[in-house]
Amino acid sequence: MKLSDNFTLDEMCVTNTGLVNVPNVAELEALKVLVTNVLQPLREKYGKPIKINSGYRSPLVNKKVKGAPKSQHVKGEAADITGGNREENMKLFHAIVEIGKYDQLINEYDFSWIHVSYKKEGNRKEVAKITHGGKYTRLN
Repeated sequence: MKLSDNFTLDEMCVTNTGLVNVPNVAELEALKVLVTNVLQPLREKYGKPIKINSGYRSPLVNKKVKGAPKSQHVKGEAADITGGNREENMKLFHAIVEIGKYDQLINEYDFSWIHVSYKKEGNRKEVAKITHGGKYTRLN
């Protein structure tokens, strides 16, 4: 199922855990909101493919990958993305800031990947980083 010109439901639900990872109706709607408001505009601005490392995670998948218990991935509101390397991930990060639509934007482990989330309502526009020691630092 296509969620936009450049993103499919399959890639938003990819997992290497071997577990079933299928969103329900509410989670699917949240994925559509994330793709429409953040990922597709980002793809158009960036001009190159963006790989989804992790989008939707079922509660079992989230537990298996040791995700935060209240992770927005479980709600279909978040994606971990990459342009393929740190330099490209830095470009993605700054492009998201320029677009200005996000709930949470996190530089994970010195731009190893970017976490971005978006909610239908009440976006915080929180920018943060996580260091290799696992320390979470809010940047705004």
